[in-house]
Amino acid sequence: MSLTRRSNVFDPFFLDLFDPFDGFPFGSGSSSGGSLVPRTSSDTAAFAGARIDWKETPEAHVFKADVPGLKKEEVKVEVEDGNILQISGERNKEQEEKTDTWHRVERSSGKFLRRFKLPDNAKAEQVKASMENGVLTVTVPKEEVKKPEVKSIQISG
Repeated sequence: MSLTRRSNVFDPFFLDLFDPFDGFPFGSGSSSGGSLVPRTSSDTAAFAGARIDWKETPEAHVFKADVPGLKKEEVKVEVEDGNILQISGERNKEQEEKTDTWHRVERSSGKFLRRFKLPDNAKAEQVKASMENGVLTVTVPKEEVKKPEVKSIQISG
């Protein structure tokens, strides 16, 4: 399994998933019939890269993640080691009834995990998160930039 970047913008914080055995008949790749290594389903892979925007305002770093259909209880926001923001969650597969006939399954399910290294000016201990209409917003306040103290000197003479 090899996921590639979905945009032409370089994201140094994106965790690419790379499977060196993709395509081999004995490996964990998607084309393998009898896999020796446990593999996540293609549904999980489809949901693995939750789309997240990161913008910096004068007051804070703001992360917005599209997590449609998830409740706030199904999403976790954590700060690890004081400077790593981790956003994760899981969308469970819908229960199938024996009497149901499925014509199309396009909605993805599975787990997602995204990690971002916060800059030095982030106040990681004051992170706030909210969710509205399927969009998770995480706000990380920034430390105020200290203005240099300017002291006028009286010129004698």
